Amino acid sequence: MAHSTKRHRQSALRDFLASEAAGGIMLIAAAALALVVANISGISETYFDALHWKIGPTISQHHGPMTLHLWINDGLMAIFFLLVGLEIKREFVDGRLNSWTRRRLPVVAAAAGMVVPAAIYLAITASSPVDVHAGWAVPAATDIAFAIGVLAILGRRAPTSLKLFLTTVAIVDDMGAVAIIALAYTAHINTLALLGAAFILAVMYVLNRSGVRHLWLYLLLAALLWYFVFLSGVHATIAGVLAAMMIPITKSPGHPDDEESPLHKLEHGIAPWSNYLIVPLFGFANAGVSLAGLGPDVLLLPLPLGIAAGLFLGKQLGIFGSIWVAHKTGFAPRPGGSTWAQIYGVSLLAGIGFTMSLFIGGLAFPGNELLVDEVKIGVLVGSILSALVGFMVLRFAPTPRKVAKVRKAKRGGRTPAEYKALVDG
Repeated sequence: MAHSTKRHRQSALRDFLASEAAGGIMLIAAAALALVVANISGISETYFDALHWKIGPTISQHHGPMTLHLWINDGLMAIFFLLVGLEIKREFVDGRLNSWTRRRLPVVAAAAGMVVPAAIYLAITASSPVDVHAGWAVPAATDIAFAIGVLAILGRRAPTSLKLFLTTVAIVDDMGAVAIIALAYTAHINTLALLGAAFILAVMYVLNRSGVRHLWLYLLLAALLWYFVFLSGVHATIAGVLAAMMIPITKSPGHPDDEESPLHKLEHGIAPWSNYLIVPLFGFANAGVSLAGLGPDVLLLPLPLGIAAGLFLGKQLGIFGSIWVAHKTGFAPRPGGSTWAQIYGVSLLAGIGFTMSLFIGGLAFPGNELLVDEVKIGVLVGSILSALVGFMVLRFAPTPRKVAKVRKAKRGGRTPAEYKALVDG
């Protein structure tokens, strides 16, 4: 009996880790734990001190000593961005973004979902006594792990077409976030190091074009690329995306991932580490904010209010509005098998900007702990509101089948053609 129970528990654990919700749930748990730890006297001091532990030598004078927090944000998160890059390449070469027809709606929705939140943020923070315009990109990002986790919890209440659509929008969104990080948050450039990074990237490109498929060689070069990008002043995580673009891929259209494809092998190999270790660890290291001495009026400060409003209002307005306009103008049809209410619910979930928003917030206000804490509060409030309201909308939104039944009942059981003929008389 004991053996049977143990086996059942192992199966339950495997089922959880294999589910779409697992990564999002672990991220939520890590963020919640960070908030609790950061606000318990005695433990909070250890938490914040640990993040500033010096680990290893100083690699770059620009970054200063290599602390635990820096290794997580610039080192481990490069692996997360490597995974993001692999997903982007796979979708563009062999997935849902392999043609302009398929790219139209996600690209338009993602673009609107970045521009509108940024505009709302800038409008709200215009009156701030402190210059916080650098945070305009914080509410522009979507956390795919968190959002897909909420969708997975909903089960059949969330159509598969909308899960695929949200994933695709988030991938395009990630491309925009990567470009923003590279262009908007690079202050100082070490030209020699940048040339070294370009040389390593060129070597990887030549190896790819020459048909070399040894993953270990690409990973070794990717580590060197990270080092040179780190020294260059461009954020080191960009190295992950650049390296991903050079990994060879074997196309398998309409079929499961090719087992011999280096890109697919690497993606499947690092995905569990990213989902269950790196991203939750990042959430734990970056979501902790001490609420001591902060009243409810902190949410009315321009910075957190601008971020929260950008995520909660800007994302839904930008994404839902762009889908509606694209559908009505014939530019691109709305996602199939879903109602407008369900599309609105998914647009709300896109306002969950947790991981990428916190990441960009740290880049926007480096060294200013007060503003970074305000960023965290805005991101948490905006993301939680988007998650809760989006969940409730999708939970109670009518399904296409129910809508069809209601319409049929209104027509007295007639088909649309029969009803039209009757009306036309």
